[in-house]
This record gives sequence, structure tokens and C-alpha cells, in this order.
Amino acid sequence: MNYLRPNSNETMAVSVSIHNSRILKQENWQERGFELQRHVSSVQDWASDSEVENTHYPEIRQLAKKLTGCNYALVSGHIRRNPEQASLHSDLAPITFVHSDFADSYGTLIKDHYQQADNALAQQELSAIGLTAATINSATRVIIVQFWRNLGPLKMDLPIAFCDARTIPKTSIRAIPVTDYAGGGFDFETLGVEAPVSPCEHLWHTYPEMNDEEIIVFRTFDSQLLGSKKPYWTPHSAFADPDVPQGNPARSSIELRATCIFV
Repeated sequence: MNYLRPNSNETMAVSVSIHNSRILKQENWQERGFELQRHVSSVQDWASDSEVENTHYPEIRQLAKKLTGCNYALVSGHIRRNPEQASLHSDLAPITFVHSDFADSYGTLIKDHYQQADNALAQQELSAIGLTAATINSATRVIIVQFWRNLGPLKMDLPIAFCDARTIPKTSIRAIPVTDYAGGGFDFETLGVEAPVSPCEHLWHTYPEMNDEEIIVFRTFDSQLLGSKKPYWTPHSAFADPDVPQGNPARSSIELRATCIFV
């Protein structure tokens, strides 16, 4: 895995053990940050943006509300990672760097995003589910839950692994600025993870041979956990499967993010 060097923004490779989580005791995403669930979608053509938006977004909104107990769930975009997308922008290739998507500052970014009166898409997204910017601003809690699904072969290069969030203390993570993500003009802070003194300190998991009727749920922000001793982060990274030649077959996956609003 590629970690941050201590006291540096340079990276270093660290060999870690990655456990087959299918054969281990199953724990939920609230405890360790991630969880595998069976989730059959009605989407027939995953390459169709309109079908994903019209069919899968409502499915994910419903699933996010069920998982978190939130009042509202917003889903405003998706990311496919495959060779075609990677050729359009390097940010859309599988990320081979240990990170959790969002830092403490993300809560403020969410509120600012929906407060912008000239952001027509954001306002349309809110009105579609009966929300207003004022509702977002006064939310008692905001959770970001993300969903990862394999769309390609059961065995591929650069599958994804997740680290038990409880094994990475806040002293080991560091906010790193990201500018103009994938050329979309979005600036935010992600969390990089410093290399452990001993590789066995971090407990890594993967789910071999996922199919498109399975989904990994993982948490990347929770305003209620800010300042507490409990992690809201879930470090993850793509990794090279030694049994799969690079790019043959290449990974094809889709990710969606739900912003869960409590009022």
C-alpha cells in the first residue's frame, strides 16, 4: 500500500497483509467503517448515465436512509473507474493511495454548496426531495456514506481494500488539499494516512470476486463523530492483485455517495 511518509506529503510503499473478509466474522459499517451487503439493482445498462441517475440514485437514497436512519439522503453524482474513464482524467483511475475521502472541513463545504443561490443543480437536487438550503444548514447531523460496486470480471487488476477504521488513530491521518477534482472544479480536503511503524498495526480487508449484486458500504464523514475518539474515516485503496496481470482484465467499478441529513 502507498502511505504518506511521516511528516511529509511524499508517499512510500508498505507491504501489508490483506485479509479475505468473506471468511472472517462480519462486522457492520458503524463499527469498523465498511460492510459488504447484497444489493440487487434494477439497472440494466451501467454505461447509461441517465439510467444510473433515474434508477440507481433512488435505490441508493433508499438504502442510505435504511442504513443510517436519516430523514433525507441526497445522491448527486457517480464515478465510474475503468480504462475509458481513466483516459479522460487521471483522477478517475483506481486510486492507489491510502486515503479516506473527506476531512473535518467537509461539513462546512456541504452547507456552503447548498447555500449558493446560483447553483441551479444543487437547488434542483434539494427541491426534488422536498428540501431547502435552510434544512441543510440547520441539520443536526450529516453522514456521508459511500457505495462501491464491481461492474467487471470477478477477478480484476486493482481491486479495492478497506482498513478497519479502529486501527488507525487520528494522529496518523492528515488533511491534504485536492483541487479541481477530475476537472470538475471541486476543491476539498482528503485524509492521507501515515505509514505505520509496523505493517500489522493496520487491519486490511478485501472481498474477493465481488459481483454486481453486491455492494460495499463505507463511511467517510460523520459530523456527530467530529472531535470524538471514534473514527468517522474509512481508509481504503486499490491494490495490485498478484494473481491478475496489470490491466488484464482491468477494473470496472462504480461509486456513489449519499449525503445523509438528520433534522
